Amino acid sequence: MTYQPSRHTLWAAVALALAGLHSADPARAHNGHEGGIQAEASESVTATFDIVHAKIATEGNVATFHMGVSGEAGSNRPAPSGKLAGSDVFSYVWPTSVDPYEVGFEHGAGILALAVTAHPDFDDTPLYDENGDGTFDNDGNVWHSHWVVLGPDDACGEGALKVIDIPEGSKPRLPKTWPGLPILIDSPGWDPSIGDDTVEVRVPFDDIAVVDEASFDGVTAGLRVNASVHAPLLCVVDVFDIASGDLSLPARTNQ
Repeated sequence: MTYQPSRHTLWAAVALALAGLHSADPARAHNGHEGGIQAEASESVTATFDIVHAKIATEGNVATFHMGVSGEAGSNRPAPSGKLAGSDVFSYVWPTSVDPYEVGFEHGAGILALAVTAHPDFDDTPLYDENGDGTFDNDGNVWHSHWVVLGPDDACGEGALKVIDIPEGSKPRLPKTWPGLPILIDSPGWDPSIGDDTVEVRVPFDDIAVVDEASFDGVTAGLRVNASVHAPLLCVVDVFDIASGDLSLPARTNQ
């Protein structure tokens, strides 16, 4: 399952669909947000997912993933459906150029992205009790973090992306905190910090150089569990906004 999909193949369809939503300017600061990707607010995007700033900065061995939006961050969550099949996931995502191997997957498995997600119909962080009620499997609707590996699959829609499936019987390299789902996902337990208009996650790395040398973008999106709960299991079905406007991963860490 090791391959290197081109960024053009992965992102072209959604980039064309979103072209012109807003313009990005790496040199301009928006409302106090410095560096990274700066973008104008867009009336055509729901404010809680309308990206105006995306940035990754490092200090010591910790990388801070930052996203600013034009509205109240984290205020919108999917409506519960009462079942896993066909359920929705909302997400704030930083696609990166970091090799998935650096966080526990196979070399070149796809596009590694950090995601902050909420989904009321299932829990995919079995090691953690995010809502503090003593139960570990009922808090999917609390915003939480994942590593995901993304790749294209037309079964999700023409030009659409998915979290890459693990074929039955295969045993790829996986992180120690893999939650047991048949997809390339990790549940490392880093709590996101959500402010009035920002989402941040602080992530430790054994080798911070892999982040210092990385490029990235910012995306807000809706995903959906397959109605048959089979591969593709988790598809990107709605891209709300893209920080750069074209998903070219133009930003550099610490710039």
